[in-house]
Amino acid sequence: MLNFCFDIIDGIIACFTRNLTWSAVLHTYWFLFIIEFPRYYFLELVISIWHQITFKSRKRKQDVAKMKLYLENPLITILAPGKNEGKHIYKLVKSLNEQTYRNYEIIIVDDGSDDATPLICRDLEKAGYIDLYLRSHIRGGKASAANYGVHYAKGKYIVHLDADSSLDRDAIEKILLPFYYDPKIKAVGGCVKVRNSDETLCTSMQALEYLKTIQIGRMVTNTLGIYHIISGAFGAFEREKLMQIGMWDIGPGLDGDITQKIRKSGDKVYFAEDAICMTNVPTQWHALFKQRQRWSKSLIRFRLRKHFDILIPHKHFNILNWISNMENLMYDCYFNFLWLFYIVTLIFMHTDRLMEIFLVGWMIRYCFSLVAFGVIMLVSERASEEKKLVPYLFVSTFYTGYFLRSARLLAHIKELFFFSSYKDPWNPKKTSELAQVEGI
Repeated sequence: MLNFCFDIIDGIIACFTRNLTWSAVLHTYWFLFIIEFPRYYFLELVISIWHQITFKSRKRKQDVAKMKLYLENPLITILAPGKNEGKHIYKLVKSLNEQTYRNYEIIIVDDGSDDATPLICRDLEKAGYIDLYLRSHIRGGKASAANYGVHYAKGKYIVHLDADSSLDRDAIEKILLPFYYDPKIKAVGGCVKVRNSDETLCTSMQALEYLKTIQIGRMVTNTLGIYHIISGAFGAFEREKLMQIGMWDIGPGLDGDITQKIRKSGDKVYFAEDAICMTNVPTQWHALFKQRQRWSKSLIRFRLRKHFDILIPHKHFNILNWISNMENLMYDCYFNFLWLFYIVTLIFMHTDRLMEIFLVGWMIRYCFSLVAFGVIMLVSERASEEKKLVPYLFVSTFYTGYFLRSARLLAHIKELFFFSSYKDPWNPKKTSELAQVEGI
């Protein structure tokens, strides 16, 4: 596939310029070849091949863990906090009733809903479809709602879900298995994929992105021991550990925050790439842009401010935690500013042939995306379904290379200089003000 990609690049170069040599390509597109290709393409290809080579040993490990899980058969708590999610609750409950692992309780926490959520959930509770419905009449935010539910949980492990999620039949079982790999593993992230990928171009782009950044990207960081974010849409935690670290703190980015809290306490987190959760994503570009700004602000607020101590050698210093945070900050923050410098430099240094440069750059990225999609097909458990996304690779470079980078860059500027995450309506004003006072 790599030879095929380079043949395409050679053809484009020959068509649009006779002066652009391979040396000139490397000089002009240094950001792609030096910054992006090693981390997001080459490393992922190597780790994915290794993942396939070690399949039998991982399968044996899973079989042993599965035996231990069913011998103990612990009660687990499935916790779904949210606001105005009544229309999704029945689908969630139905998905849970089809799970291969059966010893669970379901707790729904209503964070001040003003729709029909109370009526729906009370009916489901009376009918025995959910075990406990908790309602906060005043909205406190997602972290507050999740913590409320934890206090009533009886399970050894807590599986945290978004209310609009649905799970593969064996997802609960598979997200529990890593706890039986190593007693130091205290939290496990599931693999989140896009359910409404056919709805708009916007959702199709996100479907591709989730496959690459979650299923493949987090498999890579997990293999390297630097996995750093458990999705709020689908994650499992040892309840005792949650209580020990003070549960979730207020604010956007609480998924990455609680993952860091567990890592800092000396325990391990793990990514279960085959524990599949399907979720809905924004269908409109403006809504997606707002969501990604919120996510990106959390990088500055939590990793650069709150958890800055991870970057400083001290008596609890851990080299893997340091690498995990540095990798995240470098690639998701610092290199965004470097990318801006790179683009501005291209524009001013090559004003007379910008069309040629951006066209060749697009083709290089397109070839990289073909390699990345080949890696996805190598790992995915539903490759035959996801092949339908191939045509969208044609425009994915604009989505990842410009749209997402612009959203991240704007968010980082807002948060670095204006602390704007504390003004985000995603959290109630009173909780954000309290969080700012307490420095979280």
